[in-house]
Amino acid sequence: MSEQRTRPVVYAVWLIIAGVIGWFAAFQLTVEKFALLENPQEALACDVSPFIQCSKNLESWQGEVFGFPNPLIGLTGWMAPIVVGVALLAGARFARWFWAAFGAGIVFAIGFVCWLIGQSLYDLLVLCPWCMVTWAVTIPTFFATVLHVIRNGTLTRNEKAQQRAGALMVWVPLLTIVAYAVIILLAQLQGLDFLGEMAKLIF
Repeated sequence: MSEQRTRPVVYAVWLIIAGVIGWFAAFQLTVEKFALLENPQEALACDVSPFIQCSKNLESWQGEVFGFPNPLIGLTGWMAPIVVGVALLAGARFARWFWAAFGAGIVFAIGFVCWLIGQSLYDLLVLCPWCMVTWAVTIPTFFATVLHVIRNGTLTRNEKAQQRAGALMVWVPLLTIVAYAVIILLAQLQGLDFLGEMAKLIF
């Protein structure tokens, strides 16, 4: 289904929602990083328990793998989905190279998130609340973007493949839930009582 024949309204709205949520999570992590630098001995607001906390992640080398705090990547990176989403709602049409570049950025994001998930579960042995918010919106954004760049003709000119990708969009929520379930299962197997800690926070 060519992007020229239909405006991807639902996808555009999701990009804006995900971008705002992701940016807010990155902003909160940045604030927490400043607080940690100012008072290294003080517990952060997001330090809920030994299993659910931000401090250990922010203080680790994984928290600044490129030489600066990871949240700064989010503060800049999440602006792209917001801008693209707003532009799509306004009727903008982008060239194939633009969608290829945007898709590559999303692929980098999911790859980085998967690496961070692995580091949290198997090295740091903690789950960062604001990091998990970022994971939560990156995963469906990845699924939706992959399908979108197929259906709009960026990755293939085959109309049947484009139509199938468009039809598969309705499965993005289910794919996302499955991905969440896998992360929760891995956390439980690793001894991180994710479900128990979340229940304490809720109840």
